[in-house]
Amino acid sequence: MDFTVKTYIELLEALIREGSYFKTFTQYIEEKPNKVFVLRHDVDLLPNHSLRFAKIQAEKGISGSYFFRAVPESWDESIIKEIAGLGHEIGYHYEDLTLENGNVDKAYDSFCRNLDDLRKLADVSTICMHGSPASPYDSKDIWKKYDYRKLGIIGEPYFDIDFSKIYYLTDTGRCWDGYKVSVRDKIPKYQDLWIREGFSFHSTQQVISGVKEGRMQKGVMFTFHPQRWHNSFVAWSKELVFQNLKNIIKKHFFVKRSH
Repeated sequence: MDFTVKTYIELLEALIREGSYFKTFTQYIEEKPNKVFVLRHDVDLLPNHSLRFAKIQAEKGISGSYFFRAVPESWDESIIKEIAGLGHEIGYHYEDLTLENGNVDKAYDSFCRNLDDLRKLADVSTICMHGSPASPYDSKDIWKKYDYRKLGIIGEPYFDIDFSKIYYLTDTGRCWDGYKVSVRDKIPKYQDLWIREGFSFHSTQQVISGVKEGRMQKGVMFTFHPQRWHNSFVAWSKELVFQNLKNIIKKHFFVKRSH
């Protein structure tokens, strides 16, 4: 079975055997290492799942980056503080242009308020856009008018990573080639190049095999959505059915609209 906590641990252990290259997103921006594994976590739902991941990583001496949305299903102040206390990075997973119905000025004000609130709980120097696939608005468009660097933000993955030097893998769509159905969580400029280089996977076991075969030489930014990873067979089955249905909807409605 894929997308279980056991499988996640197997992936971590395979990466650890490749060497100690783990950095938070902030560390990657500041240090620009030649090879790195950045473990990014988008806390869209079920923040307890993210806490479980954070504890597993801390037990193995790894630091990851956890991006929280400013909505009740993600924003759990006690969990944010606990994950930060384990030595992990906290970032803002913003979707303010969607929340403000496309009004850029209101979105920027909302962004600033939410960032200030998050900084009351933990140090925050990086942000990452939440895709909001059902929305016609791309929250990255806020930065066509405003500059997040003036707010003390040093990095946003979709702007501040040179993806010719590092691979990107995301479990969007509950698979590792979910760029086929993803609306915004993808790097289309480099996707064909990565496929030609043999960097294309569907299952987590294929990713693990790729690690063992040495196909991660550029380093990787991984994006995990911890709510997709389950121990319970019932919860795992529900997530499987829900995500397959969601992928069909995204592919036939939202992906076509985004082109």
